[in-house]
Amino acid sequence: MLDKYARRDFKSYEDFFENFKINVPENFNFGFDVVDATADEEPNKKALVWCNEHGENRTFTFSDMKKETNKAVNFFKSLGIKKGDFVMLILKRRFEYWISLVALHKLGAVAIPATHLLKEKDISYRVNAADVKMIIAVDFSDLLQRIDNCQKDCPTLKHKVVVAGKRDGWYSFTDEVAKQSDVFERPTGAEATHNDDKMLIYFTSGTTSLPKMALHDFTYPLGHILTAKFWQNVEENGCHLTLADTGWAKAAWGKIYGQWISGCAVFVYDFDKFHPTDVLDIISKHNITSFCGPATVYRFLIKEDLSKYDFSKLKYCCVAGEALNPEVFNKWEKLTGHKIMEGFGQSEGPILVGNFVWIKPKPGSMGKPSPTFNIDIVDDDGNPCEDGKEGNLIVRMPDGKKPTGLFCGYYKSPDKTKEVWHDNMYFTGDVVYKDEDGYFWFVGRADDVIKSSGYRIGPFEVESALMEHPAVLECAITAVPDPVRGQVVKATIVLAKGYHASDSLVVELQNHVKNVTAPYKYPRVVEFVDELPKTISGKIRKVAIREADKAKHAAK
Repeated sequence: MLDKYARRDFKSYEDFFENFKINVPENFNFGFDVVDATADEEPNKKALVWCNEHGENRTFTFSDMKKETNKAVNFFKSLGIKKGDFVMLILKRRFEYWISLVALHKLGAVAIPATHLLKEKDISYRVNAADVKMIIAVDFSDLLQRIDNCQKDCPTLKHKVVVAGKRDGWYSFTDEVAKQSDVFERPTGAEATHNDDKMLIYFTSGTTSLPKMALHDFTYPLGHILTAKFWQNVEENGCHLTLADTGWAKAAWGKIYGQWISGCAVFVYDFDKFHPTDVLDIISKHNITSFCGPATVYRFLIKEDLSKYDFSKLKYCCVAGEALNPEVFNKWEKLTGHKIMEGFGQSEGPILVGNFVWIKPKPGSMGKPSPTFNIDIVDDDGNPCEDGKEGNLIVRMPDGKKPTGLFCGYYKSPDKTKEVWHDNMYFTGDVVYKDEDGYFWFVGRADDVIKSSGYRIGPFEVESALMEHPAVLECAITAVPDPVRGQVVKATIVLAKGYHASDSLVVELQNHVKNVTAPYKYPRVVEFVDELPKTISGKIRKVAIREADKAKHAAK
């Protein structure tokens, strides 16, 4: 399947960067051209292996996926869902997510994945912002009640479908899909999809404003060939595990598009609470060949006794979502023999910078630019930065044409789009620098960079310094206001087992940072906590730390 869309036999990163291209067919539709096409060519090829923490499990071949997605399409059509309608999916890690998503692609409806952690106001905002016509949601906790409570304020919401449960006023996904035919012909004429049609929307995290709608067209899945085949290094007939909830763009990166195009099965572990030993058991017992998780997960995994687990099938490890501290990289390699290949990207696109398969990673580095993306670093005036100088990470588009996989803009928000996409450049909002060998290094989100007494301090470097100290299990670096310096560095720290908070430990950690990096970067404020606030995908929510500090400051 992959050979229809891209070469795979490159000799080096330089060969890859110069010669890789994606063959985009006319009117590409992932549902028909990948899922159904694979089912027709190799009906028994594994597509999805699913299990949960309660011992339930399901395995789907591509033939199964073709039939189940066709049934789902016919169900959605019976409700009046058509091309261009917006449908929200709040399904955690349930296997019905994959069936629903592919069905919506076949139908030409616009899928909007969302997390089950949304509050009522968040649900209402998203439904009304996108004119959502239908919600498909898992019966979990009080999620269905939250949605019901919103309906009176959401005039476009006509249909509600429940997965793994029953509820008055809701259609049962299982019951209704079972009634349908498993045959669905590819639409033609006005109902057919085209490459530039709307396919998928991700609401970006609203750290400084209301969430924006990152819109993707039907060519988006092809962009993730870069992500899966050449960064995650997934294998034909292998089994890839990415730890991510389906409500986040990381699921598009690691749980469907590039993996299936590359002929690799997707493994899904459906859990409510992360336990490091459970994940290690999954990797060991289910023949996982490639694994991707956020840096937070690796931090916890290296604290376990890894000698108890069988990593003989595991061949490749990746990390994305937040920068990886060198200390974690080194320990994982020492304990498992595997390097962790870091990659960088956003909800707005596939992998933009990464440690691709030919690259020898430098611990802590993002890697090198993806081919087909003209990546550069510029100052605030748009001028290119010299090696070693921090600047804004951008994608250049000199001809005005976006690379395959990059988003189309923020739906219904032309002003927000123009803020990040102007002068034939897309500004990612991240501050980075490039070393003399062409490796990119993450400094921080533009909003996260700390400005103290005239110095610019990147949080990642301070976090990495702290992570080298044995007392630190996790940490987050943020800024707090200071009347003299403007801002000072604050470290919020989770201690490792056997260590206890004390004034002497604060001084020890501060001195440690002074010795490892420039002394002015040391944390003048240190707070010990039992846990750090995180998204469901495991990323540390620095915005929550800043908001809590702001509230404390206002209360004084």
